[in-house]
Amino acid sequence: MEFTEQFPIVFQALNVGFLQTLKLFFVTLLGALPLGLVISFGSMSRFKLISYFTKIIVWIIRGTPLMIQLLIIYFLPGLMGHNIWGGGESGRFFAASVAFIFNYSCYFSEIYRGGIQGVPKGQEEAGLVLGMTKSQIFFKITLMQMIKRIVPPMSNEIITLVKDTSLSRIISLQEIIWAGQSFLKGNQGIAGAIWPLFFTAVYYLIFSGILTVLLGRLEKKLEYFR
Repeated sequence: MEFTEQFPIVFQALNVGFLQTLKLFFVTLLGALPLGLVISFGSMSRFKLISYFTKIIVWIIRGTPLMIQLLIIYFLPGLMGHNIWGGGESGRFFAASVAFIFNYSCYFSEIYRGGIQGVPKGQEEAGLVLGMTKSQIFFKITLMQMIKRIVPPMSNEIITLVKDTSLSRIISLQEIIWAGQSFLKGNQGIAGAIWPLFFTAVYYLIFSGILTVLLGRLEKKLEYFR
């Protein structure tokens, strides 16, 4: 089959795989951003038991490869006789989403913690003198300054997430890298073609470029809180 005949077939398959990549990316962000904030509160808790437990969990998640975490979350329930994910693509996507959300929430929690603790303590004390509650101080004083501080490191993690979604192919989730590799093995009458796998880099570059521009604009808008 000629390249001109292969390209439309490959392009369609890569588009389908990239949609799966986008789904995993956005689901991870929607889950990990709020969960990371909750975990950061746990690690900063005045209750030592909660603080130590949270820090140990974060240490384990940050200290082990995401690929291993994916394998454990997807296969371990089945090995124990409880296949909670079911079969098919939807089950693999659900398992991958859980693994990614939990992994990235732990990374985000450390960024949140650094941002919150980086706000001068005197501002909280000034808020208390003015009669503000701790929740009012957090949302009206600490939060916006924290957001400004965490945008650069958070941006790096978000860009890394774009590429890390490719790890989900380890549990056969049909994302874009999986789609590109399938043409090496004989997908839709095309076998031994490696160029589709190389071509997936274009998708990552374009998407990462768009995110870089958007996050850069967000950082500029938050200059007010410097």
